[in-house]
Amino acid sequence: MYKFLLSCIISASFLLPAKAQVITGADRTAEYLPLLKGKRVALMVNQTATIGHTHLVDSLLKLKVNIQKIFSPEHGFRGKADAGEKVGNSKDAATGLTIVSLYGKHRKADANDLKDVDILIFDIQDVGCRFYTYISSLQELMESAAENNKPLIILDRPNPNGHYVDGPVLDTALRSFVGMQPIPIVHGMTVGEYAQLLNGEKWLKNGVQCKLTVIKCQQYDHHTYYQLPVKPSPNLPNMASIYLYPSTCLFEGTALSLGRGTDLPFQVFGSPEFPKNLYSFTPHSTEGAKEPPLKDVTCYGYNLTGTPEESRAKMNEQVQLKWLIQAYQLFPNKDKFFIGSFNRLAGNTTLQQQIKQGMSEAAIRQSWEPALKHFKTIRKKYLLYAE
Repeated sequence: MYKFLLSCIISASFLLPAKAQVITGADRTAEYLPLLKGKRVALMVNQTATIGHTHLVDSLLKLKVNIQKIFSPEHGFRGKADAGEKVGNSKDAATGLTIVSLYGKHRKADANDLKDVDILIFDIQDVGCRFYTYISSLQELMESAAENNKPLIILDRPNPNGHYVDGPVLDTALRSFVGMQPIPIVHGMTVGEYAQLLNGEKWLKNGVQCKLTVIKCQQYDHHTYYQLPVKPSPNLPNMASIYLYPSTCLFEGTALSLGRGTDLPFQVFGSPEFPKNLYSFTPHSTEGAKEPPLKDVTCYGYNLTGTPEESRAKMNEQVQLKWLIQAYQLFPNKDKFFIGSFNRLAGNTTLQQQIKQGMSEAAIRQSWEPALKHFKTIRKKYLLYAE
């Protein structure tokens, strides 16, 4: 049965213009079904865990896999909750399975959560940024697996921002759930590669080692154009938002709106304080952005969006600081431009000061180079796909 399922999956792959069609780890059921036979299984998944058009949970149930429960990350199992919104435990209406939220105060599966589980699966689409919290959830699941002697299977997926590595490397004095390890904003790794790095560098808590199996993607390398078939979170609705996100997410740490509550989240930025002859937009309460910054206030600023190809090219394989610098220079009350979360997103306390001091983008970027070079050397050891 799984061979028929696999043939359906391959035909349903989604790509921007490219010669090959990516086969994700989840698609390769023949590789991991034998590992699940006779086992009680728990999955950490959200709406992105699909085989073709079917959710992984539904597919595995049809294949008679004994699923005990589901663990869910930020935004919940169906991916509709706001960023940072508390999501409680529940039951899945479609399957009756228990959903245990691993976000908020209970971020790590404990011995009680895992007492009726033999093996874990992680399948969540990431977008390749340090502050996108799915890799933090991955780390904590790996630690839970290691501490409770449970093997973990990662069903790997392409990284849509996997074609470059850039940005300041996290100062570990600023560790938080939006940055847990000394990696740059754009780390250039799939979740499978990143998990191998966490294990290999002994970066898990107390240096524990997770018994890890990565089911690799096929027909993928780090420069493959891959269009995500399901939006990974409520405010990354399209490929333009995903490509711009590594740079525009820094506006989360400012007094500006970056388009939450509009049709163009992470693709526009602005403020009611900016000149009124600029591009205008008004954030409203929407699903996934119930209380967006500057809700119901008209903002003036800039629209960066375009086609996926245009947006990817606009990034030029770099974290772009020019928009942030431009916004700071334009903002009238500079003492109120940056807010408390900026340093956690930047990963250091220096970027804010560099911008305030009027340093050029080139000079700021130069300050990142020693740590970036060191990270790239570490990263190379754990790559599963050609660059």
